[in-house]
Amino acid sequence: MESTVNSNISAPETTATTNFIRNIVEEDLKCGKHKTIVTRFPPEPNGYLHIGHAKSICLNFGLARDFGGRCHLRFDDTNPAKEDVEYAEAIKENVRWLGFDWGKHLYYASDYFEQLYQWAEQLIRQGDAYVEDLTADEIRAYRGTLTEPGKESPCRSRTPEENLQLFRRMRAGEFADGAKVLRAKIDMASPNLNLRDPVMYRILHTPHPHAGDKWCIYPMYDFAHGQSDSIEGITHSVCTLEFADHRPLYEWFLERLGIYQPHQYEFARLNLTYTVMSKRKLLQLVQDGDVSGWDDPRMPTLSGLRMRGYTPESIRSFCDQIGVGKSDSWIDMSILEECVRNDLNFRAPRAMAVLRPLKLVIDNYPAAMTEEFEAANHPNDPAMGSRMVPFAKEIYIEQDDFLEEPPKGFFRLAPGREVRLRYAYIVKCESVVKDEAGKIVEVHCSYDPASRGGSAPDGRKIKGTIHWVSALHAVKAEVRLYDRLFTVPNPDKGGQDFKTFINKDSLQVLDTACLEPDLAKAAPGSSYQFERQGYFHVGSLADDGRPVFNRTATLRDSWGAGGKKE
Repeated sequence: MESTVNSNISAPETTATTNFIRNIVEEDLKCGKHKTIVTRFPPEPNGYLHIGHAKSICLNFGLARDFGGRCHLRFDDTNPAKEDVEYAEAIKENVRWLGFDWGKHLYYASDYFEQLYQWAEQLIRQGDAYVEDLTADEIRAYRGTLTEPGKESPCRSRTPEENLQLFRRMRAGEFADGAKVLRAKIDMASPNLNLRDPVMYRILHTPHPHAGDKWCIYPMYDFAHGQSDSIEGITHSVCTLEFADHRPLYEWFLERLGIYQPHQYEFARLNLTYTVMSKRKLLQLVQDGDVSGWDDPRMPTLSGLRMRGYTPESIRSFCDQIGVGKSDSWIDMSILEECVRNDLNFRAPRAMAVLRPLKLVIDNYPAAMTEEFEAANHPNDPAMGSRMVPFAKEIYIEQDDFLEEPPKGFFRLAPGREVRLRYAYIVKCESVVKDEAGKIVEVHCSYDPASRGGSAPDGRKIKGTIHWVSALHAVKAEVRLYDRLFTVPNPDKGGQDFKTFINKDSLQVLDTACLEPDLAKAAPGSSYQFERQGYFHVGSLADDGRPVFNRTATLRDSWGAGGKKE
């Protein structure tokens, strides 16, 4: 049995929903303001992309696709102290995995360093920038507060000639890190703190991952970002709301330089419950060993979601469902989980797996006999075909599918009760075997030979149906049950350390799981629905060579009365 990612049955298509940015683009094309739409996705290569970035990717690449334009992938790589080639390569891989392609339009802000430097010199000559000697702490103290204006630096009165000379000496490497910075000369009394003489360049004697060791001064993000958009001819600079207060600064630089000025549009970022979306905090989780890495299936990174078994289609559907608005809001994790369920419901073939095995012995079944039962790989897609499932005297069932003293409403196996074994026979519990501690280790049953296929020959009603795996043919596997990484919807709320709310039960490793034999051939990266269990993704092999299955999501419900296994 192979995982049918390319099944003939169609998964739900995502459709472009109307939002205020799409309306703006449509109107700009209609009135002739722009003939071609050019957008960009501009990540900083200082971490892995997360689900919040997916929203921006889908928006920017989607606009370009739907309006016949183009979308650039640009790395805003202005801080070599925090950036790495690993991050850049992972970003490219994840954008492609999500289903988008930038073609020949891959750019780096670092490729514009010389032009940015020349523009910095232009601002100095115009009297719009100056070299600062104050320390970072002193600059912060001079900046003022939201209610008090800032104080002008003693260096602010330097002449353009003196500033130009000092700036060139900064580029030549004559000063140590932190000794000087270049600042824009704007307004120290502005109510927008971003306009209180922001830093444009700092000294960093650090090689750059992309530009090499050519530079020892690097532009700040706020100085490089708007000009990079201008160089590339971006028509619609789309970003999240936290950059709204930076827009006047971007516009100030572009106006003073007299160059093309793209318009910036802000939308609400994605806030997802039971996780954190800060790259700094995600990096902390990695560095502190709280997760196994950026691609840990509990992480909200695209690499983590991919490892867990999320499909690009499910993430694109999620981004389409949550929409694009102007007000910050929280999206419940259950919506993302529902999107992957809906997608995998179409894509994933079915299989039987017993995660916590309990041996069931059929006393009146011939010891030497083995049968096979045909099982459909998908209940609604005949094109997926079927497989043969072996059956023998000893099988495994789930531990919680048997209770010695069942409560009301429990329709699974219990002493004296009958259940239907999926695809096979009706069995009746006759006795149990317990160990010295009183734990049930075996259930003994009788079966009705006339009930082959699960139908009672006399028409009696069997309320419960359970799944099983032949003990003789079972494939041993390691199954990892992933849950939400945090125990509260908003780990950042309340001023406490967000790590206080880490869910210590977010990963359970089951090393005695038994799977039907066809799953031995499951290809890494494929997905299955374990009947009554959930959706599972094939990971790498365990240390002892057993296959590893990561749970992607639980089921909403299940077949068979009393069979809910969430």
